Amino acid sequence: MNGSAPTLWLQLSAGRGPAECEWVVGRLVPLLIRDLSEHGLTVAELARTPGEHGGDARSILLRASGTGAAAQVRRWLGTVQWIGASPYRLRHPRKNWFVSVAVFAEPAPDHWDSAAVRVETLRASGPGGQHVNRTESAVRVTHLPTGLHAIAQEERSQLLNRRLALARLASLFAERAETKAREGDTARWQQHTRLIRGNPVRVYRGQEWVPVVTGRCGQS
Repeated sequence: MNGSAPTLWLQLSAGRGPAECEWVVGRLVPLLIRDLSEHGLTVAELARTPGEHGGDARSILLRASGTGAAAQVRRWLGTVQWIGASPYRLRHPRKNWFVSVAVFAEPAPDHWDSAAVRVETLRASGPGGQHVNRTESAVRVTHLPTGLHAIAQEERSQLLNRRLALARLASLFAERAETKAREGDTARWQQHTRLIRGNPVRVYRGQEWVPVVTGRCGQS
């Protein structure tokens, strides 16, 4: 990924709103995707948390990439308001429903170049007597940029221990990536609680989703 063509994750969330907000999320996503696509971005759906009714969504995660992605996505960030009667509770007096659009940097995968790994041989520890390994068959591998390291000394062959140590290092990276993914999930989940009603960046009205011009940004 480079500076001219970043990749971003967008989360559309109903927050803690009722089923009507889930309905809004489900119908807002096609509008957002069409708008970003018309501005030259590539947009794909990564994940969806379904709502109470078919086609609705509590949350949708999108991936947007392309030149100028940050600027195009910025036009959507914040609260989006839909004005209309509840599709599920026809006598409900409320006419204003709010959802949020947030952006996250795409988590970078952990890639490590073997050239960045220091390999050290050392004498394997073990019981005394004739079973002491008197050759340096144990191997410790250290990933220099992160300091992650692993050791293997079970095998008599230095080559096998090297492979085992590298496999363990790869496992450490997998655990680290999983931890980062969980942290990202937590951050995105916390976004559900941050929905701010009022001062929306975009407003739509009615079943036809007619855009209402606001002072914060123009509608496309």
